[in-house]
Amino acid sequence: MKLFASGWMIAALLIGGVIAFHFQRQNRDTRAERAMQDGILLLGNGTEPATLDPQLATGVTESNIIVCLFEGLVTYHQTDDDGVEPGVAERWESNDDASEWTFHLRPDARWSNGDPVTAQDFAWAYERMLTPALAAEYANMMYVIDRAEQFHTGEIDDFSEVGVEVVDQHTLKLRLVGPTPHFLFMLQHKVFLPVHPPTILAHGGMTDRLTQWTRPGNMVSNGPFQLKTWRFNHVIEVERNPHYWDAEVVGLNEIHFFPIENASTEERAFRNGLLHYCYTVPLERMEFWQAQHAPEFRIQPYFGTYYFRFNTTRPPLDDQRVRRALSMAIDREAIIGNILRGGQQPAWSITPPMEGFYEPPEGITFDPVEARRLLAEAGFPGGEGFPPKTILINTSEAHRVIAEAIQAMWRRELGIQVNITNQDWQVYLDSQRDLNYDISRAGWIGDYLDPFTFLDLWTTGDGMNQTGWSDPEFDRLIQQATQEGDAQARLDILNQAESLMMSQSPVAPIYIYTRIYLLDPRVRGWYPKYIDFRPMKYVRFATAEEIEAGEAELPGAVDLTS
Repeated sequence: MKLFASGWMIAALLIGGVIAFHFQRQNRDTRAERAMQDGILLLGNGTEPATLDPQLATGVTESNIIVCLFEGLVTYHQTDDDGVEPGVAERWESNDDASEWTFHLRPDARWSNGDPVTAQDFAWAYERMLTPALAAEYANMMYVIDRAEQFHTGEIDDFSEVGVEVVDQHTLKLRLVGPTPHFLFMLQHKVFLPVHPPTILAHGGMTDRLTQWTRPGNMVSNGPFQLKTWRFNHVIEVERNPHYWDAEVVGLNEIHFFPIENASTEERAFRNGLLHYCYTVPLERMEFWQAQHAPEFRIQPYFGTYYFRFNTTRPPLDDQRVRRALSMAIDREAIIGNILRGGQQPAWSITPPMEGFYEPPEGITFDPVEARRLLAEAGFPGGEGFPPKTILINTSEAHRVIAEAIQAMWRRELGIQVNITNQDWQVYLDSQRDLNYDISRAGWIGDYLDPFTFLDLWTTGDGMNQTGWSDPEFDRLIQQATQEGDAQARLDILNQAESLMMSQSPVAPIYIYTRIYLLDPRVRGWYPKYIDFRPMKYVRFATAEEIEAGEAELPGAVDLTS
């Protein structure tokens, strides 16, 4: 999943709100305090989402909201990254080699309009996802299902040939391309969420992308929350779904998601009682919060990699020597130590290390001498004759600072000059999808705890590849991994595929993420997660009794003038 950009209108509103709420915070009568009393969680969410259609969304911004609105066969475990929880499916079983799975849907699962959630709804959603006309960027993730790829590419046109079988209204059988013991983890992803067919068809066809079905008053969802309001570039509000099968467990009445472009504005809004959660701590505030030792400040591991994409269809980036030279001239340790300062680790491959499970190959090193040799070999000694190129970033001060550092490294080590341009989130996404860029900053958050989620998107034609890079041997290895029943042999194949990919360097990995954020310590049920998705139905505020008994920390005494 990609990282964030954000809307700008809310920033101006919050800057003014900082002054207005400063006095109120001292009297503990801030917007956040009043919202807590009403059971409403106020979250910074980084950017205005591009869509709330679970089959078209590609970013974390969108996913944060979608996981509140929709529920799949299984869902994220409350505390354990290695576990799954039952969702619409109350139980399931697989055959001996985990290549065929049967899911038994709970009879009391309901859509937000009261309709039953059925196996047919899931099958219809999967057919929609794989129908070529929808052009869903994440469709390749469904290739784990037998014959799904052939249907998506048009080799077959009868969805009944795909390994999706509706046994009856409450039983769904999925036949996979090969042994897939990690399939339950894949099912947590939004790709496998159901949608409500009558709602989509009431606002257009199955494959219409630009419809009104995701708007308030139109959307029908099946998660713990339903869409209440969507004020563009201001706020998205979701409210408790009374038809949700586990509604009694839901601990919040509403969640409000605020798109805030400027990280400093968001952080000030948090300090001044406008938010319970600040998604991003700006770089210039890291030392301040680390010195506070406040219970609000959180740093946790995060299953994601920050990297630069190369558009391999544009010379001279079509030459792997040039791409490797650019990557090898990036001093990752300097970026982490001098700019980020949040516990990140340098990335030498695209996949983060998974201790005790998967160790990625060392695909790249910081070696400016070798970088200069490769660039000269490609015809650009000392950077001479290297054509003007531009780094594309989405609007964010942190992305700009990192891009400026790499710009300086390439000028110093290679003698080349590149420019930097920023675009708002949706335009930035479109530019990458259309290959309308030279070099772009990007990030990928693992969809589940397995290296496959970092590697399969680089296969030929994958909607998330967006580099123009293609290699038949890499494609073959990824396909082989999907059919390998031995767990260690499968990981060895993936490691070989990653080594091949990194030798050709369609991307330049830069660092492994950490999640650095601010959270009101009275928010309960919010556990650190390596993937950073959690079932929001368990999140709640500490009760007055818990606070009185000292079972919940109060917000720290933070200097609001700092």
